[in-house]
Amino acid sequence: MSTVTAPRTQSPAPARPRARLDWRLRFGALSLIWGFSFLLIKVGTDGYAPFQVTLGRLVFGSAVLAAAMAVKRQRLPRGARLWGHMAVAAFFLNALPFSLFAYAELTIPSTLAGICNATSPLWGMALSLVALSEDRPTRVRVAGLGLGFLGVLTVLGAWQGFHGLDARGTAMALLASLSYPVGWIYVRRKLAGTGNSHLSMTGAQLMLATLQLAVVTPLFTGFPTHVSVVPLLAIAALGALGTGLAVLLQYGLVAEVGPTTAQMVTYFIPVIATAAGVAILGESLRWTTPVGAVVVLAGAALTQVRRRGA
Repeated sequence: MSTVTAPRTQSPAPARPRARLDWRLRFGALSLIWGFSFLLIKVGTDGYAPFQVTLGRLVFGSAVLAAAMAVKRQRLPRGARLWGHMAVAAFFLNALPFSLFAYAELTIPSTLAGICNATSPLWGMALSLVALSEDRPTRVRVAGLGLGFLGVLTVLGAWQGFHGLDARGTAMALLASLSYPVGWIYVRRKLAGTGNSHLSMTGAQLMLATLQLAVVTPLFTGFPTHVSVVPLLAIAALGALGTGLAVLLQYGLVAEVGPTTAQMVTYFIPVIATAAGVAILGESLRWTTPVGAVVVLAGAALTQVRRRGA
């Protein structure tokens, strides 16, 4: 992602710039949107099948990005080879993790799903050691990796035999968090430097993910017999806000304050997801959950530490 911006120049009669919301407010909004996404998934699965939740999420998210592309007069990328690579990225970054989280939350609380999502930087660090030869490990980052997974074991209560947790649902949530770095490594290898804007690439990616779910969903789920209004509204908010608007906010933040600062939103998501799940859905909270979450976030932060000058 490019973080270079054009320098400001002085002129006798400068054009009045369009007012933009302070980046800190947009950062907070993005944290809230993504933090509440796990609650919205939970509510959505109360009325619809997981694949239906994911398909609806992608439809609403794609609509938001399509509208943004129309306003900015941006076209979809061209080239069959490029679209093939984007289809793979759409699977690992959207279709697969969105579906896994939806299935996971059938049996695990949204609080746990949000914390599992925070393990993505840990998986990314582990994968980068194998897949990205230029991304050399340091002692601090390796220590962060170990600390982070120790936090995961704490959240799960490993010394108690994972008592009270659904193993299948938890595994799905962890696999969903693993899918994100797999997708980003693929993007870094195959889709870097295409010359297309982030908006057009992401818009095409979401459209491809929507097509993938449109094919899969009828094979595994039947048509809803009745419309559940509240779950449907949750899915609409999940897609329009958590998938569409959130992407626009994220790219705006990366362009303005850089990827390092923008990535800090990752550390607020599990906190908000936990607070929302407990306060609104009445989910129970064991002491191991917040303690383990803090350890996970500390480990994840250490894995992002780079050598000076890197």
